[in-house]
Amino acid sequence: MSDEDNVSQEFPVLVAQNGPLDGSRWSLDHTLMLGRDRGCDIVVPDRQVSRYHARLTSGSNGIVLEDLGSKNGTTHNNNPLQAPVVLQDGDIVKIAAAQEFMFLSSDATMPLEAATPRNGRLILDMRSRQVWVSGRQMTPPLSASQFHLLWKLYENSGSVVTRLELVNTVWGDEQSAGVSDQALDALIRRLRDRLAEIDPAHAYIVTVRGHGMRLDIPQE
Repeated sequence: MSDEDNVSQEFPVLVAQNGPLDGSRWSLDHTLMLGRDRGCDIVVPDRQVSRYHARLTSGSNGIVLEDLGSKNGTTHNNNPLQAPVVLQDGDIVKIAAAQEFMFLSSDATMPLEAATPRNGRLILDMRSRQVWVSGRQMTPPLSASQFHLLWKLYENSGSVVTRLELVNTVWGDEQSAGVSDQALDALIRRLRDRLAEIDPAHAYIVTVRGHGMRLDIPQE
């Protein structure tokens, strides 16, 4: 169950990136064993990976990741996994140093179609949550909140998006009332910094005072 036809929008999704399985996706509608053994649900063909390395299980609180005493370990958001953890949208899981995965919650998998790039200077793929700036893939990936913010601007590239629309997109309608201007400004600042790491010559996110924010993608 490793091809895209088996991925359901009703379940969380695990997306492989930066490794031999890059681009593959799995629907987390049942327990998945990850390891080098051919009997695993997700086979990572690398000697650094233990035969039965890690496991993903659907629990009452969500999808639980646990390391199975692997030799080279499992990391969760760049931290060594010491105990089972419930995954959150946008979390990064790495099996040894061999294969990286991104966890996407069910609502984050829609739409599954990749965005059609407006030009090659900035490209976003909603399916894999990957971003390319000036032809370079952004690594490590953006956090879930950063990606949601950039995606909203990307969908409306060249048009002003109000601050309220951005807050609702990132935090949701129910929580937006408690979000301060400082929280949004901090998120925008971090996103600008990430974009500037790759392309410091251009300010992609433009503040339109009194109105909101606009994404400015330079023409090639």
